[in-house]
Amino acid sequence: MLATILYGAGDVRCEEVAEPKILHPTDAIIRLSASCICGSDLWPYRGLNDVTSPLHMGHEYCGIVEEVGSAVATVRPGQFVVGSFCLSDNTCPHCRFGFQSSCEKREFMTGAQAPLARVPLADGTLVATEEIPSDDLIPSLLAASDVLGTGWYAADAARVRPGSTVAVVGDGAVGLMGVLAAKQMGAARIIAMSRHKTRQNLALEFGATDIVSERGDRGVARIKDLTQGIGADAVLECVGTKESMTQAIQSARPGAMIGYVGVPHGVELDGQSLFFSQTGMLGGPAPVRRFLPHLMELVLERKINPGKVFDLELPLADVAEGYKAMDERRAIKTLLRV
Repeated sequence: MLATILYGAGDVRCEEVAEPKILHPTDAIIRLSASCICGSDLWPYRGLNDVTSPLHMGHEYCGIVEEVGSAVATVRPGQFVVGSFCLSDNTCPHCRFGFQSSCEKREFMTGAQAPLARVPLADGTLVATEEIPSDDLIPSLLAASDVLGTGWYAADAARVRPGSTVAVVGDGAVGLMGVLAAKQMGAARIIAMSRHKTRQNLALEFGATDIVSERGDRGVARIKDLTQGIGADAVLECVGTKESMTQAIQSARPGAMIGYVGVPHGVELDGQSLFFSQTGMLGGPAPVRRFLPHLMELVLERKINPGKVFDLELPLADVAEGYKAMDERRAIKTLLRV
């Protein structure tokens, strides 16, 4: 079968590889209905993460179960399933506490930019629908696997409350999903930080009430102006750079929470400044499995349409163009038809 392999910075190829097989009794094999490229895939693509050997790319997935291992009990062949990018048994103490992304048996999904994928820890990771969903819902269900769940976690970690004022740092797919999540959680004012017209428009469609195009100190000053000098009640940091984290902390009012989900690169925090800011912080890899049943229900009931974040659709064979388009910010997120 064809699959996406990353060999190094800027070198991504669609190549023939062997089909996945059941390796452990807890595995499942799924036939993907669609796949996609994640913003975090751009870190190794840009050379910001070391690539010491060829990487099988793809960690967002949904599709039909083809085969299950002998120990799998909660899903069966023929069912449509969505799974988290973090694989978990969903039974360990951390999973039961709601942090499946820190499962004692945690693995990270790979190899999902392909027609078939092996999903370890299938019982704890996969959630099945009652019926096969209609094709137009596939992009939104795929988004639930990571980008929607991650944006939702950012809002949850930032303790977005009904009537609150929320600032979202980052206009990539996760930031836009953070806007959608804040709206669903009842935020009265959602300030999206974005300099790109298409992303601004989508943020407004998802529920943003204000757009701030400035960055750094000017961006912080603009948020303070919009909040009468107070700052935001909750801040979602969805980038992972030193600049974005600093902007998030400085945009928050005393007592605010910052939900940070951008994979950090070069982020260093000053303890003294953080201490006197009197802000709280919670983040890390999103425990998507905690939210997955609810998010899938919202999609299936057509209450949300996160699939709109996919603004470029390509066949898997053209995956290199998908990476290039996202790297050059010509696309927010690329959907791959397999």
